[in-house]
Amino acid sequence: MKTKVTIYSRHGCHLCDVMKDQVVKIQGDLDFTIEIIYIDKNIELEEKYGEQVPVILIDGEIHDFFKLNEARFRKALTA
Repeated sequence: MKTKVTIYSRHGCHLCDVMKDQVVKIQGDLDFTIEIIYIDKNIELEEKYGEQVPVILIDGEIHDFFKLNEARFRKALTA
Protein backbone atom coordinates (compact mmCIF):
# COMPACT_ATOMS: atom_id res chain seq x y z
CA MET A 1 0.00 0.00 0.00
CA LYS A 2 1.29 3.44 -0.91
CA THR A 3 2.12 5.95 1.79
CA LYS A 4 -0.48 8.71 2.00
CA VAL A 5 0.58 12.29 2.66
CA THR A 6 -2.21 14.63 3.73
CA ILE A 7 -1.85 18.40 3.80
CA TYR A 8 -4.35 20.50 5.71
CA SER A 9 -4.37 23.86 3.98
CA ARG A 10 -6.25 27.10 3.41
CA HIS A 11 -7.00 28.91 0.18
CA GLY A 12 -4.73 31.93 -0.25
CA CYS A 13 -2.16 30.68 2.30
CA HIS A 14 1.39 31.35 1.11
CA LEU A 15 3.01 28.87 3.52
CA CYS A 16 0.50 26.25 2.37
CA ASP A 17 1.41 26.82 -1.27
CA VAL A 18 5.13 26.53 -0.50
CA MET A 19 4.60 23.27 1.40
CA LYS A 20 2.43 21.80 -1.37
CA ASP A 21 5.06 22.65 -3.97
CA GLN A 22 7.80 21.02 -1.87
CA VAL A 23 5.76 17.84 -1.35
CA VAL A 24 4.90 17.57 -5.06
CA LYS A 25 8.58 17.99 -5.93
CA ILE A 26 9.57 15.19 -3.51
CA GLN A 27 6.82 12.99 -4.94
CA GLY A 28 8.88 12.91 -8.15
CA ASP A 29 11.57 11.01 -6.20
CA LEU A 30 9.49 8.88 -3.84
CA ASP A 31 6.29 6.89 -4.31
CA PHE A 32 3.40 8.28 -2.26
CA THR A 33 -0.03 9.80 -2.75
CA ILE A 34 -0.98 13.36 -1.81
CA GLU A 35 -4.33 14.48 -0.44
CA ILE A 36 -4.96 18.19 0.11
CA ILE A 37 -7.77 19.12 2.46
CA TYR A 38 -8.84 22.75 2.71
CA ILE A 39 -10.02 23.63 6.19
CA ASP A 40 -11.77 26.84 5.08
CA LYS A 41 -15.39 26.88 6.32
CA ASN A 42 -15.04 23.50 8.05
CA ILE A 43 -15.69 24.33 11.69
CA GLU A 44 -14.24 21.07 13.06
CA LEU A 45 -11.02 21.33 11.05
CA GLU A 46 -10.72 25.07 11.74
CA GLU A 47 -10.84 24.36 15.48
CA LYS A 48 -8.34 21.51 15.20
CA TYR A 49 -5.79 23.03 12.78
CA GLY A 50 -6.75 26.69 12.33
CA GLU A 51 -3.63 28.28 13.82
CA GLN A 52 -1.24 25.61 12.59
CA VAL A 53 -1.75 25.34 8.82
CA PRO A 54 -0.23 24.07 6.80
CA VAL A 55 -0.21 20.76 8.61
CA ILE A 56 1.25 17.65 7.02
CA LEU A 57 0.38 14.09 8.00
CA ILE A 58 2.01 10.86 6.89
CA ASP A 59 -0.44 7.95 6.95
CA GLY A 60 -2.65 9.88 9.36
CA GLU A 61 0.11 10.83 11.80
CA ILE A 62 1.04 14.52 12.20
CA HIS A 63 4.52 15.14 10.83
CA ASP A 64 5.04 18.92 10.51
CA PHE A 65 3.35 22.29 10.97
CA PHE A 66 4.01 25.55 9.11
CA LYS A 67 7.15 24.48 7.22
CA LEU A 68 8.37 21.22 5.80
CA ASN A 69 11.65 19.82 7.07
CA GLU A 70 12.60 18.09 3.82
CA ALA A 71 15.32 15.82 5.23
CA ARG A 72 13.08 14.60 8.05
CA PHE A 73 10.14 14.20 5.64
CA ARG A 74 12.19 12.09 3.20
CA LYS A 75 13.51 9.98 6.09
CA ALA A 76 9.98 9.35 7.38
CA LEU A 77 8.85 8.26 3.90
CA THR A 78 11.74 5.85 3.41
CA ALA A 79 11.70 4.34 6.93
